[in-house]
Amino acid sequence: MKVVILCGGKGTRMGNEKLPKPLFLIGGKPILWHIMNMYDHYGLNDFILCLGYEGHKIRDYFSGHKKWKIAFADTGIETNTGERIKKIEHLIRSEVFCATYGDGVSNINVHALLRAHSVHNKIATISVVKPHSPFGIVGIDSHTQTVTHFEEKPVLDHWINGGFFVFNRALFGYLKKGDVLERDTFLRLLRNKQIAAFKHDGFWKCMDTYKDNLELNELWKRNVAPWRVW
Repeated sequence: MKVVILCGGKGTRMGNEKLPKPLFLIGGKPILWHIMNMYDHYGLNDFILCLGYEGHKIRDYFSGHKKWKIAFADTGIETNTGERIKKIEHLIRSEVFCATYGDGVSNINVHALLRAHSVHNKIATISVVKPHSPFGIVGIDSHTQTVTHFEEKPVLDHWINGGFFVFNRALFGYLKKGDVLERDTFLRLLRNKQIAAFKHDGFWKCMDTYKDNLELNELWKRNVAPWRVW
């Protein structure tokens, strides 16, 4: 089974525009290496890396890697996420394949995700997570306006896209040129009731900013990195 990883992201908000985001380091290794190790732990070690911005640097880093089978697909610098997947259709032979982004880590159970996809019998299964608020919460008495409590960055009570997917090959029929996977493709699947959700209550962290990178490095340094399942 193939694992497609979207690796086209720029490091603009990371403070280094010369490096593609999947190559930013956690514990001396690119976040992409961490993601691939997580899948390898579940026996999935055949990867398709959808390259974009500074993609040659990702190719240079992972070329000749002995542990995994890796196909490097140049899918364009400004290509949207849905179109990137459409461009690697010819590399997918199996009926089912996994996909994710090159900038997020989790301790998600991939075997459980695959089982859920099989049970739901939909074209797409997306992992969903409950995010932490980026801000602290202030509790206020509605009658007296007295502050009752403070809560530092609590878990919010709604689900968001966790970025770990399982797709059937039928997905390619829903992908069009210029598609943003999360906006265009998923809405087409939604109209046909072809998306299932897999709720993940464990660790999940997307590396959107340099601050996120620092937080992940701190977890690794303290040897309490929950995504290190291998």
